Amino acid sequence: MEINYPPYTITDKKINLSTKKMEKIGEANYFESLNKFPKLRRKTRIKSIHSSLAIENNQLSLFQVEAVINGKNVIGEQKDIQEVKNAYKAYNEIDNINPYSVKDLKKIHGILTFAIEDDSGKFRNHGEAVYDGDIQIFMAPSHKMVPMLMDNLFNWMNKVKEEVNPLILSSIFHYEFVFIHPFSDGNGRTARLWQTAILAHWKELFKYIPIESIIRKHQEGYYNAIQNCNNAGNSNEFIEFMLKIIDEAVKEIILEQQNTTQETTQKTTQEKIINLIKKNPSITQVEMAKLLDLTRDGISYNIRILKKNGIIERVGSTKNGIWKINVVD
Repeated sequence: MEINYPPYTITDKKINLSTKKMEKIGEANYFESLNKFPKLRRKTRIKSIHSSLAIENNQLSLFQVEAVINGKNVIGEQKDIQEVKNAYKAYNEIDNINPYSVKDLKKIHGILTFAIEDDSGKFRNHGEAVYDGDIQIFMAPSHKMVPMLMDNLFNWMNKVKEEVNPLILSSIFHYEFVFIHPFSDGNGRTARLWQTAILAHWKELFKYIPIESIIRKHQEGYYNAIQNCNNAGNSNEFIEFMLKIIDEAVKEIILEQQNTTQETTQKTTQEKIINLIKKNPSITQVEMAKLLDLTRDGISYNIRILKKNGIIERVGSTKNGIWKINVVD
C-alpha cells in the first residue's frame, strides 16, 4: 500500500523547540525516579482527565473528578460522571496499548465513550462538520474515506517512528487525527490521550506530565492552531503550538517534582527532630544541627514549621526550657 505522508515542514524553529524540550526532559530525568512518587502520578492523571474533559464542556470540578475516581457519590450530570469513569479507565490502559496500532486506538475510544455513544469504538458512518453558530467552519473528510485515512496515518507513523522525533510525530498525529475526525464523538479526548500515550511509551516521564491541563490553559490558541492548519493544508502551526505546550508542561512537572522532593526531605528532617526531642527534651538546636549534620538555620526553619503546626512547643525559657511534643504525624 502506498503511504500518503501528512503534509508538514521541519523548520529551524521546530528543531530549536524540540532541542529545548529534550534539554528540559534531560533536566527532569536528573531527579529521583518518578516511580517513587505514586501520589504525583495520580495527581497528574486526575488533572489530565479533568482538563481534557473540561475542554469538551464536562461540568465537573477537579474536586468532583477526584471524588468520582475515588468511588464517592457526586452530584452532577450522569453523562459527565460516566465520562470521568471512562477516562480514568482509559488512561490506566496507556501502559498496555501499542500507540502505533489502529486496533488499540479503537479499543481506547470504546473505553472513553462506553455507555455514552452507540457506536463506541467504531469509525463513524456519516458525515461530520463543525459549526460556529449557523456558520460551518470545518467539514470532515467523507466517512467513506476514514478507514483509508486512518490506515495511512498509522502506516506512516510505523514507518517513521524511529526517524521522526516523537515530540513532533505525536503532534502531527494529534492534528491529523482531529482533521480526519474518525469517530462520531470523543475525537478530542482520544487525540489528547493518544499523544500522551505516544510520548509515554517513548519517555516514562510523560506519564507524569499533565499536557492536557496546559492545553486547557491555552484552549483558544489550541483551536485557533487547528483551524489555521485546516486553512493552510498542513500541520506546521499546530506542531509549533504543541511543542510550546509540552515545554510548559515539562517545566510544571519539574517544579512539582522539586516541591515534592523538598516536602519529602523536610518531613524526614522533622521526623528526626521529633525523635531527638523524644530522647532528650532539653536538647538545643545547636546540638540537633550537629547530630543531624544540618545548619542551624535549617534546624530553625523546621522547628518553626513544627511549632506552627502545633506538633511541638517550647516550655520555659530558651536557655533552660524543654521541648514538648503535642502531636506526632
